[in-house]
Amino acid sequence: MSGSDNIRELPMAGRVGFDSLPDQLVHKSMGKGFVFNILCVGETGIGKSTLMETLFNTKLDSVPAPHTSPSVTLKSESYELVESNVQMNLTIVDTVGYGDQVNQEGASKPIVEYIEGQYSLYFEEELKTDRCLDLYEDTRIHACLYFISPTGHGLKPIDLLTLKLLDGKVNIIPVIAKADSLSPSELQKLKMAIMADLKLSGVNIYMFPSEDGDDKAEKGVMYPLAIVGGRDLVQVGVKMVRGRQYPWGTVEVENEAHCDFVKLRELLIRTNIEDLRELTHERHYELYRKNRLESLGFNDDDIDGNPLGVFERFQNQVTRFQEQIEKATEHVMEVNNRVLQDEDAKSEQVIQQMQSKFDETRGELEEEMLKLEDSKKELHNEMAEFQRLCVQHQMQKLSNSHRTLSLGSFRKPRKSS
Repeated sequence: MSGSDNIRELPMAGRVGFDSLPDQLVHKSMGKGFVFNILCVGETGIGKSTLMETLFNTKLDSVPAPHTSPSVTLKSESYELVESNVQMNLTIVDTVGYGDQVNQEGASKPIVEYIEGQYSLYFEEELKTDRCLDLYEDTRIHACLYFISPTGHGLKPIDLLTLKLLDGKVNIIPVIAKADSLSPSELQKLKMAIMADLKLSGVNIYMFPSEDGDDKAEKGVMYPLAIVGGRDLVQVGVKMVRGRQYPWGTVEVENEAHCDFVKLRELLIRTNIEDLRELTHERHYELYRKNRLESLGFNDDDIDGNPLGVFERFQNQVTRFQEQIEKATEHVMEVNNRVLQDEDAKSEQVIQQMQSKFDETRGELEEEMLKLEDSKKELHNEMAEFQRLCVQHQMQKLSNSHRTLSLGSFRKPRKSS
């Protein structure tokens, strides 16, 4: 029987006031402001900055990047936006030089390293003894807009490689850039080809949830969204609209018959910012944290499945380092013996080199053991101090209870007549 089965629902005779908790949360959140970090991945000149300016209806301080970058670098720009007294700290990270190199083998590596680097910074902040996550500047990526070129018949090899590496690390939202260069039928075929490539490669993208609040995807949305960016006002009939003017006509950015920009703005900004933030923390960061702790030798359970305490986990770490020392020593001794059996003229020189390496390795491991022993002693001291404080607290409570009993009701004796 779970703990929730034992909870009883009690009737209340009147209003208590905890129904104001949502209002309290809203007031607190508005006071602190919101953080939203977007990573834009796409080729140079594909329209990343233009779309960001169109989405947030503002002019960004972005400088066009050349097509001659020797490698991929990530450039971060932060902005403070205010709408109806709601403050948003927006950070846009651009992939400068992505797709510009002839050899694109390592183009995805800086992007993955940046995402994991932001997780690492948050992880290190969590482990501090004196931490304040409420004031910490969260730089983790909440949404990755992956810009797909409208040319071709699907995803390029570099697209599939990058998306495969990003899967499980960030919320991927693929979009077809410059969709006004395709006819409706061509756009439909391209969308189907891209989704088929993603499914075949096993890449999971972020599916905007429905407005009902369940986990089902929003109906009526065909992924990936095809977008057109532009902040210039053009005249269509008697009204001015945001769009792009061509000799053959006008493409209206906010016309759903022309592109999916309105859907993207509605689903990304107006409906699902908080869902993207929660998924980043609860799924992607938690997965990174779990893998990071396990790589350091920390596990919640022992080999029999029994839960481990902090002290037991520390002991496991000590045992793990001891095993590493033993293995390193055995390896060095084995190499040493092999070298000693060699009758080559250079055997003496090789022995000296290996002995030096052995001494260096042993010194480093012994130094690490000393650090671990010091940490163990500190932990023992902290536990002893904690027990002493507990005993002192109990004695203080006992002393207070005796004092209360001795100061009972006191009656003055009557005077004899």
